[in-house]
Amino acid sequence: MAWPFPDPPQPPNPILTSGLQTAQNIGTAVTGSYLNNVNQNTPTGSVSWDTTSRAPYTYVDPATQVPYSIPQWTATQTLSPSGQQIQNYNDQTSINLAQQGQQSSQRLGDLLNTSFNPYDDPGSPGAAPMDWLHQIPPAQRTFGDVGGQQRSLGGYAGQQTGFGDVGNQQYGFADAGPVQRELGYTGDITRSYGPADNFSADRQRVENALFQRMDPQLQQDRQRLRQQLADQGIQYGSKAYNDAIANADRQTTDARLAVTAQGGAEQQRMNDMAAQRAGFENAAQRQAFEQEAQRGQFKNQTEQQVFNQLQARGVFANTAQEAAFKQAQARGAFANQAQMEQFQKDLQAGNFANEAQKNAFTQEATRGQFSNAALAQTLALNKTAFDAQNALRGQYAQEQYALRAQPLNEITALQSGSQVQQPSFVGTNQQQIANTDIAGIINNNFSQNLDIYKQNSSNLNNIIGGLFGVAGNAARASDRRVKKNIAKLGNVYMADRHDAPKKLPIYSYEYKGSDAPQIGPMAQDVERIDPQAVTTMGGVKHIYPRRVMGDILKVA
Repeated sequence: MAWPFPDPPQPPNPILTSGLQTAQNIGTAVTGSYLNNVNQNTPTGSVSWDTTSRAPYTYVDPATQVPYSIPQWTATQTLSPSGQQIQNYNDQTSINLAQQGQQSSQRLGDLLNTSFNPYDDPGSPGAAPMDWLHQIPPAQRTFGDVGGQQRSLGGYAGQQTGFGDVGNQQYGFADAGPVQRELGYTGDITRSYGPADNFSADRQRVENALFQRMDPQLQQDRQRLRQQLADQGIQYGSKAYNDAIANADRQTTDARLAVTAQGGAEQQRMNDMAAQRAGFENAAQRQAFEQEAQRGQFKNQTEQQVFNQLQARGVFANTAQEAAFKQAQARGAFANQAQMEQFQKDLQAGNFANEAQKNAFTQEATRGQFSNAALAQTLALNKTAFDAQNALRGQYAQEQYALRAQPLNEITALQSGSQVQQPSFVGTNQQQIANTDIAGIINNNFSQNLDIYKQNSSNLNNIIGGLFGVAGNAARASDRRVKKNIAKLGNVYMADRHDAPKKLPIYSYEYKGSDAPQIGPMAQDVERIDPQAVTTMGGVKHIYPRRVMGDILKVA
């Protein structure tokens, strides 16, 4: 990375760039015209180019108002001496031919005023006669009767499509009685027992009774202990006194806990009794339900047995009816088979008769086609003779027309004249001068410099961002007065309080008392752009790196 970084490159002036490109384009075009307008000398003539006979054209660039003088060329073509002499003879010949054509046209008027018929000559061939078409007999379009085609068969017995009645099939049987689908009512199931609070009141009553019996004794014991401690000379509030009272309190607590446990045991006993009663009631209800279920199952099994018997009788009846149906069906199939055999015999006889009639028809058709082929051959021979006669007559007419057109062709030939041979110039090598793209070169150079500047700025921003990111939100000493060996590296852009981009110089330096190299801005430069990013602690200016980096990113 090269230091220091330069300021961003200035973009090219579009008017100046356009003027340079226009001058380059015009210079290339003018140079090309001088290279490509080549003078030529050939055996039949020459061509020359010059710019002296015409004033140059002035072009003013609308962008830069710069005038340019552009030459205007004149091409002059000259025949060789022999070619010029031929040209002179041709001019005189054209005059002579024109005079001769005028004289011939007067004689041509007499020819055109005479009527013309190519067949006036008694020796001209006549047209072919058309009566030969009526001498050919008509074509044979029908032939003899070959007999009618057999389209039906002899009578035969009708096909048997049904058979005798075999009785109705049994589709149902007698009602076996309804199936029992529900049981008698056996009472509700007991789902809870005892009061809603699970005998809490009974438990409380037992505990209260025990506490009422125990509390007087506990009070007497507590009073006796205090008197005993006083008799022993143990003063109130002393450690021995407090230990004795604490021990008595523990005994009282143990007694109360025992009463509570006794109340819980009583509550559990009453709860168990209620649960046993509920379990007995549910067992009785289940026994009644099972008895009802057994009675329902016995009834349904009886109904099923009756149903099975009725179903067996129906199946037997249907089996007998099916056997009778199959017997009748077999008799019908036998009758149909016999009728089909008779039909096949009649069909074969009809096919044989039709095949014989078809053979007779084919023979008659062949004889008719032979007769028509002979007529067609006779027609072709007569048509050939007819065409030959008409072709001879047409050829005679064309000869007569050619004789009449000969004078017209002579006049046309006299008017055509002759042409002098024009010089034939060779193709010269056209010099193509590559046009220099000045505008593209300028813009590419600007783009390259701008890309280098952006890359360098990005590298510097990455370095600065890395340094500021390490510092976090804490203020960092950046006063020029606490630094040494200061050298400017380049500039970055930083947003001021109005978010306007301002240049912020970046330096390499070392802190006084240290040789470690550092990179960053000076607090004094940051303060001129964004005073809120600088604070003073102990007489030294500090910067807030995160705020400075945020201002840099705003315009990045």
